[in-house]
Amino acid sequence: MLLLTAEPENGMDMKKSFVRGTWQKARAFSPAVITSGATRTIYLAGHYGHKADDGSSLAGHFDEQCKQAFRAIERTLAEAGAKLSDLVTMTVFLVDARLTTRMTEIRAEIFKGDFPASAAITVTGFSDPAILLEIQGIAVVAA
Repeated sequence: MLLLTAEPENGMDMKKSFVRGTWQKARAFSPAVITSGATRTIYLAGHYGHKADDGSSLAGHFDEQCKQAFRAIERTLAEAGAKLSDLVTMTVFLVDARLTTRMTEIRAEIFKGDFPASAAITVTGFSDPAILLEIQGIAVVAA
């Protein structure tokens, strides 16, 4: 494993380091993300994307739901003074384990290279049968 340290983007005292695995990069996650310095932690509740911004249903459309869930997370993080790249870990709950690879591909497009730590868990369902996935996470930003 390789440890890569990312210097703070805003000149603050917070540093973020990524433990690089071997196979983990191909699955778009880091085995560990280490933060240090003066930081603020943001705990995200589960976000899902079964409805588009205009309220229309995205039932049965996994790619759209996945992207919409990340957009919802991005909006919540913005309200908290953070951005997607501040995520240090996420848990993705999926109704079908076969969707994990596609979720990984979409996540790789969104995060490019510095991936948060992550787990994918298969569940039997959500409160609304139209929901195909839910994502929760933790973000860390400079205080």
